[in-house]
Amino acid sequence: MGRHGKRLNGAYESIDREADYEVVEAVKLVKDAKKAKFDETIEIAMNLGVDPRHADQMVRGVVALPHGSGKDATVAVFAKGDKAEEAKAAGADIVGAEDLAEKVQNGVIEFDRCVATPDMMSVVGKLGKVLGPRGLMPNPKLGTVTPDVTAAVKSAKAGDIEFRVEKAGLIHAGIGKASFSEDALVDNVRAFYDAIMKAKPSGAKGTYVKRVSLSSTMGPGVKISVASLGEQAPG
Repeated sequence: MGRHGKRLNGAYESIDREADYEVVEAVKLVKDAKKAKFDETIEIAMNLGVDPRHADQMVRGVVALPHGSGKDATVAVFAKGDKAEEAKAAGADIVGAEDLAEKVQNGVIEFDRCVATPDMMSVVGKLGKVLGPRGLMPNPKLGTVTPDVTAAVKSAKAGDIEFRVEKAGLIHAGIGKASFSEDALVDNVRAFYDAIMKAKPSGAKGTYVKRVSLSSTMGPGVKISVASLGEQAPG
């Protein structure tokens, strides 16, 4: 087992794997179970009653977490001329056009978020097979294909996170760091849940949110009671 196994055992002992915890309690347990020396990411996982192979059951969007994700996103922008200069001034890490497209086509992807101006979509559109599966394809609905590169770069840098349901109806995302306060993590969890509820597709039938759990990078998963997420925070 080694040290790692012992540490995990200790964390597991304080958590009833079958129980659904109130969101505040779940956050506390996940924070307490964190023992790694680095600042672990706190991740949410949601099982949804949708089949994304049907267009009317796709769940995707972007959410601004009230306390940010704690991750410093590397942002790439496809732009030319004045827009390229504007993107650099706004804090974009990588700015390019055909040259950047060529790098991406060759599998060199050194960014977490991707923005494009509308006039670059003829170039970016050819990268769908590379960027699409990684969830990096710029999209007008998500505000990542836009002439307003300043706003798009700033929101990507501020910790806006994109979400997209996977084949089995699963959505997962990093919603903070173990160093965040419990209140900040609870706020972020609620904001993420609200965004998923707002993105409920027309084709969703039956129970939409089946299961929600929270975990840290190295820690055990804790199930959250969906009912406790449906209530608004007092105040």
